[in-house]
This record gives sequence, structure tokens and C-alpha cells, in this order.
Amino acid sequence: MTALSAFVIPVVTLGMLWVVPTGLGLVEGPRPPGWDLLRRAWPLLALPGAVSLWLPRSDTATALAACYALATLALALQAPARLALTTSLRPGEIAVLTALVSPSVAGLALVAERAAYPLFGFDLDLLALTVPHFHFAGFAAALVAGLLCRTSGDGALASTAALSVPAGTLLVLIGYFVDDWAELAGAAVLTAGMAAVAVLTLRERRALATGPATRTLLAVSALVLVATMALALWWALGEATGIPHPTLTWMAATHGVGNALGFAVCALLAQRRLHATGHHRPAPLPRTELPA
Repeated sequence: MTALSAFVIPVVTLGMLWVVPTGLGLVEGPRPPGWDLLRRAWPLLALPGAVSLWLPRSDTATALAACYALATLALALQAPARLALTTSLRPGEIAVLTALVSPSVAGLALVAERAAYPLFGFDLDLLALTVPHFHFAGFAAALVAGLLCRTSGDGALASTAALSVPAGTLLVLIGYFVDDWAELAGAAVLTAGMAAVAVLTLRERRALATGPATRTLLAVSALVLVATMALALWWALGEATGIPHPTLTWMAATHGVGNALGFAVCALLAQRRLHATGHHRPAPLPRTELPA
């Protein structure tokens, strides 16, 4: 991709081929038409996008990225279909819906970056970083927040996590179009949501995790999340105020890799283990919460 490639490409490849399908396998509740097929076929559908990352910018890379973008659009369309079935706007469900839509933002940014097109005037480095951001903050973090909210109930902390992560992700995106102060506000909201996710993860570790492997995965995901989001807040504050702060390359190597491996991978592995052992039992979604 760019000078950031050494960090960005492997992380995004992991997000496309493993994080998204693993996360989809953890989603509970009604399954809209085509859900099971899309979930099972996702690694194959994501393969063109992953291959495009490793090619020079070209028409071929752009075409492969466009194939992936179409898959992310199909996933995004599952969100309104799921909403029609659940008729629920509980915080946990909002987080899950956000997760389903987020890869489509990444897919669009990937097409533009592979085509060397400064979409909405954004430089190519920023577009390249948008791709992992919406796979990990947009998809993985929102999904984990939704899962934690549904197993923890609708308490204040769980609702904060499930609403702040999607809201913060959206505000960061809006900040791209407005200014650095708006992006800082988004980073602050997202950090608050991620902090709530970390606390809930540690609570889940105490309440549900019995095996040492699951307990370790939950602990690592929570602690890494705190560290990486502190870095994100530092970077956003520096961009807005001019105080010394990490470079984008340094952020990709620390915040980006930490969020991908330390948080997303560990959290999803832990959630998968909890599901497999029957310790993760989501509450049923109500079906009549939207106004008539």
C-alpha cells in the first residue's frame, strides 16, 4: 500500500479473512435470508480483497478490491434485514448492527486507495488506515461490545459500551470531514466505550471464564485495549492541539497491531471458547421495540 504497508497489510488481511467470519459466527438471534451462506462463504468472498492488498496499485488491484467491496455491501444489507426481524434498538443490538455495516466503509476506502483515488480529498495514507479502522474498531470492537452487553444485561456500563463504540467510530469518521477537534471528540467517545468494554471483559473473565486459556485471552484483550486507546487519544489530541504525538507509522505499529492482535483476536478467541463451552448465553432479543 504505502510506507505503512509493513504493518497495515498483514493486519487488514487478518481482519478480512479471520476476524470478520469469526465474528459473524458469534452473532446470535434471527438470521435474515442469505445470512448462513454469506457467513460460510466469507473467507472466499474476502480473498480478492486480501490479494489486492499485496499488489501494486493498479486496475487489477482495484478490480479485486471492488469484489471485496461488493461482499461488504451484501453484509451491510444484512443489517436492515436483521432489524426488520428483531424490531429491536437495544444498545447491544445497535452495536451488532454497526458491526455488520462497518466493513462496507472499509471496502469503499480500499477501492479508492487501490485505485490511487483521493476519495473525498483524503490522502492515500488516511484511506489505507481507514480500512483496518473499520475492520477492528468498526466491526470487531462493536461486535464484542454487543456480545458483552447482551450477556451483562442492559446496565449502565454495558449500555455505555454498546452505544459509545458505534458512536465514537461514527464521530471519528465525521471528524475526517470536519476538523481535528471533531476527530478528537470522536476519539474521546470511542475511548470511553472501549474502556467500558475492557471493564466488562474483566468482569466476564471473573464470572464466566473457567479455563486458564480463556481467562488469559480475556485479560490480555482488556489490558491491551486500555493501552492502545490511550495511544489513540494521545494521537488525536496531538493532531488537534499540536502537542508532540506519535506519527502515523508509529501508531500503525503500536495502536493498530495491538488492537488487531492483542484486543480483537484475543477477544474473539475468548468469546468463541465461551460459546463452545456453553458459558456464553445471550438473552433473547425482544421483537417489538421499534415504534409502530
